[in-house]
Amino acid sequence: MTVSQVDHATSSPTDAPGALHIRTVSLGGSALSRAVQSGQVGHAWYAPRPTSASEWAAHARTVRASLEGTDWLTGLAPAFAATGLAAERLARAAAEGVVVTTGQQPGLFGGPMYTWSKAMSALALANELERQTGMPVAPVFWAASDDADWMEAAVTNVATSKGLVSASLAGPATEGVAMSDVPLGDLRPARAVLAAGCGSAAHASVLELVDAAYVPHATIGAAYVQLMRALLEPLGIAVLDAAHPALRHAADGFLRHALRQSSAVHEALRVRVQEIEGAGFAPQVDVVDGLSLVFRSQIASQGDELQRVRERVPVADAASVARTAEAGTLGANVLLRPVMERAVLPTVCYLAGPGEFAYFAQVAPVASALGAAVPVAAPRWACELIEEETLALQERLGLSEASLRDPHAAEQIVARAQMNEHLADTMERLRVTLETQVRALHESLAGDDAPVASDVVQGLARDLAHRLDRFERRVLAGVKRQETEVLRDVAALRAALRPHGQSPERVLNLVPLLARFGPGVLRRMSEAAEPHARALVTGTAATA
Repeated sequence: MTVSQVDHATSSPTDAPGALHIRTVSLGGSALSRAVQSGQVGHAWYAPRPTSASEWAAHARTVRASLEGTDWLTGLAPAFAATGLAAERLARAAAEGVVVTTGQQPGLFGGPMYTWSKAMSALALANELERQTGMPVAPVFWAASDDADWMEAAVTNVATSKGLVSASLAGPATEGVAMSDVPLGDLRPARAVLAAGCGSAAHASVLELVDAAYVPHATIGAAYVQLMRALLEPLGIAVLDAAHPALRHAADGFLRHALRQSSAVHEALRVRVQEIEGAGFAPQVDVVDGLSLVFRSQIASQGDELQRVRERVPVADAASVARTAEAGTLGANVLLRPVMERAVLPTVCYLAGPGEFAYFAQVAPVASALGAAVPVAAPRWACELIEEETLALQERLGLSEASLRDPHAAEQIVARAQMNEHLADTMERLRVTLETQVRALHESLAGDDAPVASDVVQGLARDLAHRLDRFERRVLAGVKRQETEVLRDVAALRAALRPHGQSPERVLNLVPLLARFGPGVLRRMSEAAEPHARALVTGTAATA
């Protein structure tokens, strides 16, 4: 084995299943996404998803027939650059099968955990479809290296013993420039933060892969693609580099067609947005009047440098750009990309995150306006990876996950628990006495001949309670200062279990866990995703 890939079969005592818990959780998302996931709305907004093995097999045959006569893999092979098991599965799919896809834009050091959840979802569904239909199905990860979101690509978060820490690139930030064109620059501060999150890494091979991919002269997009391939290809997942000229060439004709039909696409989207809003929901993606769904890259000045900048093509200029644009300069926005993918790949299903699943409600009218196949989407599997010691710490501190979502509640709970028992008892007795005496005062001043109105007594009660609350907060603040070690434990627990009040899947980088528990974690994730995959194939509810 070379440093270019990792051996997922390697195991060690730290890979013991009891050391790391993988639990399936709800995908969540916006009100629209949740409503569609539950089947409340959206039946007419999405391509029908098969609900049995026979329906999936029929759908796969239709998908294959739509690309009959096209050697899609030969044209896209340089963009895949697949090796090993990933290349084998791609070749079988090209010969007589289909692909299951998912994807994500670049994230620093691979980005948040959900990037990997998506990939494992695709692997599990591809395996289940292959098993139940007998047709070769290859899992494909669409690495959106042509994306221009600097903040998403330049920052990641790790959980440390001192709490949540962010790692970020030095910059400068770019605007409208594809991450495949943005150099990483000085990585030392970000790499130091990642090392702090890894702690005593038992699996140095994972960090070797990170260091091989993330070098200063590489671009953000290229480093991301290299790391994804190193960790996913051994599992059989091919990684497509969306910024590669081979893909741009394969999609060029489709994108010019989208430009020529941009007015029809815009009108179809306008109607769908009205339908979504009429159902009481907000569309996931805003439709900008006057702009097509196609990007065009051109050389422009940014500061003291010339950069290749992506800009949406105005509808008014679309026909002209379709005729004159240089090959390889066009790209798709989020609503057009799934339709483009389905036009160049035999995609039987795309595994979507919560936001993606919501915006697929706007994808169908785009495909219909272009006379293209409407891509089928399904919600991906979602999970949380929790270490045994994190659960033990949570039990020791006596904190609920709900208290960790609140930025202050957990600290208040711990501080009260640390308060001197006699002081705490005295404070509680003072509060009870105050309430009793105010109630007695209120009763003695009842009646029409009372010297003061009852609301005066109520105001006094509120004022006294407020002063007592302020005093207790000051006492608790003093306890907090004295109990810094315990509060540090709270910060570490929140970072691992509810960072920023969210699921760790949406915030934390996965590399530290891979470095501590081994790359076999990914295979365990794919196994944990299998019930979800079976539920998608059979149309039944998933069971753990």
